[in-house]
Amino acid sequence: MKRLNDRSTKPPSHGVAAGNSPRREPWGTAIQTGRAAEQRKNFEDDAFFRPCRGLICFKLPTHGSRRGLLAAAAPQLLLALLAIFSFSIHAAALPDGWRREQSFTLSASGLTKVSLPVETLDAARPALEDLRVFDDAGNEVPYILERPVPTVKIVRTVKSFQVAMQARATIISIETGLMQPLDTVTLETPALDFLKPVRVEASADGKTWQTLAQGLPVFRLPNGASRLQLNFSSGVWAWLRLTVDDQRSAPVPFTGARVQATVTESAPVETAEAMISERHENPGATRLALNLGAANLSVASMQIATDEPLFARQVTLAVPQVSEDAIREQPVGKGAIYRVAVEGQAASENLSVPLEQQVRSRELLVLIKNEDSPPLPVTAVRIERRPVYLVFLAKQSGAFHLLTGNEHCPAPKYDLAALGMNLKSVAVSPVKISPPTDSASYRTPEVLPGVEDAGAALDVADWKYRQPVKLTHSGAQQLELDLDVLSQAQPGLGDLRLLRSGKQVPYLLEHTSITRAIQPGVTAIIDAKDPKLSRWILKLPQPNLPVTRLTCVARTALFEREMTVQEEVADQRGEKYRRTVGNASWVQTPNRTNREFSITLNGPLQSDTLFLETRNGDNPPIALENFQLFHPVSRVVFKAAAADEFFLYYGNPRVASPRYDLSLVAGQLLTAEKSIATLAAREQLKKSAWGENRMPGQGGLLFWGILAVVVVGLLVVISRLLPKSSPPA
Repeated sequence: MKRLNDRSTKPPSHGVAAGNSPRREPWGTAIQTGRAAEQRKNFEDDAFFRPCRGLICFKLPTHGSRRGLLAAAAPQLLLALLAIFSFSIHAAALPDGWRREQSFTLSASGLTKVSLPVETLDAARPALEDLRVFDDAGNEVPYILERPVPTVKIVRTVKSFQVAMQARATIISIETGLMQPLDTVTLETPALDFLKPVRVEASADGKTWQTLAQGLPVFRLPNGASRLQLNFSSGVWAWLRLTVDDQRSAPVPFTGARVQATVTESAPVETAEAMISERHENPGATRLALNLGAANLSVASMQIATDEPLFARQVTLAVPQVSEDAIREQPVGKGAIYRVAVEGQAASENLSVPLEQQVRSRELLVLIKNEDSPPLPVTAVRIERRPVYLVFLAKQSGAFHLLTGNEHCPAPKYDLAALGMNLKSVAVSPVKISPPTDSASYRTPEVLPGVEDAGAALDVADWKYRQPVKLTHSGAQQLELDLDVLSQAQPGLGDLRLLRSGKQVPYLLEHTSITRAIQPGVTAIIDAKDPKLSRWILKLPQPNLPVTRLTCVARTALFEREMTVQEEVADQRGEKYRRTVGNASWVQTPNRTNREFSITLNGPLQSDTLFLETRNGDNPPIALENFQLFHPVSRVVFKAAAADEFFLYYGNPRVASPRYDLSLVAGQLLTAEKSIATLAAREQLKKSAWGENRMPGQGGLLFWGILAVVVVGLLVVISRLLPKSSPPA
């Protein structure tokens, strides 16, 4: 017996197969010619059993005196052959280097198209460069990927656009200029706040009209939500007539329109539920963090479910992305969701936001702009994703294997001339692909093997504070910075250092759109010298906090005021002065149900005290309550083992921001499941030097002392330069 293609030989190629490689066999039968073919025939004449590519068994001679011996040993020989057959199945082992393996079975040979499950997309690299297909004999099977995309929609400006004003309606006559079926028209207007029902009529000759839709809403609201698109039955329409109902509100100026051709062939989608992993109610906005369940999904759209009867919201979709050595939220899509009803018309709704983009992380962020409206009760979120099809030619039926999870292999290059056909016409096979499992030939590595978890040593003599970091699990960690860190660190957090055993641990700083509320101490003051001035003093728990917004609620029902927020700081000479950090106008009426007021603050504070002031004029003072200050959340993302001891150092105003090579492999951290780390109590390592990080208003004594010494010195010099008076005679 002889084993061929043993795993100790050269590993299989994952690029273009060589000319004599058995991996060419699935695409055609090799033509044997000349002496090589004859040698192979003679070789096969001596072989009686070939259970797999990796093992050949030979005939044994049966002539002469050995015939009886073989007959007696037949049962033992059969058992041996069965053992060899069983062993030979494993002889055609899959290649090393691929972490995940999935299997599926085909009942027939031929051209096959299967839909890759989300588990495969999650385990593979974003562009599927590491995806490999093998048959059960160990042959690599060339394939091609099909990614369905929606047909590009033809959008054109209309050929002619005319507007006629009537007593209770605006009539818009449109010559489309499009000679193919169309189903959408989009209006253009500079108006900012309106809601109108529209009737859509169509005609082929401009004389005979047919009603296509009735009561379609068009609107644009102050919160940014808008809907200027009208959808109707598809057809070849040379003329459109739009009747905008003006009975309940003033007419709106319309300046133009665009028509959109009907999409004859839509791209397939698969719908899945997305889990809401986080929900944060920020002032005027709701932030949802969606766990998509897998990375590298091509998301077509996001759809929410809500029981709210009437609403309109502007929605932004964002993904975490590495930029300038930090993780930031990158907007990738925008749209309006609404459920509106015009009086006398049925309610109309749109709960979907289009995206059409690959999301490389498992997280998709949904930012809902509420403005003064209450938060929208979202009960569920669904996503529509574009499937990815794997197309290959199966030479025979049986088991096949998918391999994924190789970070270093190049993308395969196959000769796919045999698949030069329209793949859309190939039906998708109802194949059940098993969940990914660790490949038997793969040695399980450490968590996030491409991420270094130790950097250079650091002398921490210049750092004033540190806090122990508490971990619960090994792997990727997410640590939210508390008020102690935000107050005592540099404004840009450039002095943060994460240490383990005296060495730096590389990290990424994540800036989020999440905000946390701070409850300040509030003192209302009426100035006896200026009774028309109302003032509230807000005391924060720490100085230098990066607060960005102040909110409060009015108990007074009717007023109009100019509100100003200031803090008291000191210049270099120690002179105190008021610095304005925010101002806004506040108009409150009895029919305005929301009595909350919000002021955006400019930049991080320098003190721990704010002054909110307003002048009442000849009106009584207004009553305010429920004061809150908000600051954005920043996080540190890093890799760690739960058994190690970590410390976060900060409080060095002179050190520059660190630069780690971690940003080169940041994608692994973004897609990894993260454990929540926390900070323990702050430890002060050294006292601040005199004048270092002093509170505003301090330090004036030194300035005046130096100034006094200089003045005295100048007087002494001047006195010596003056001529001495001569004594009297």
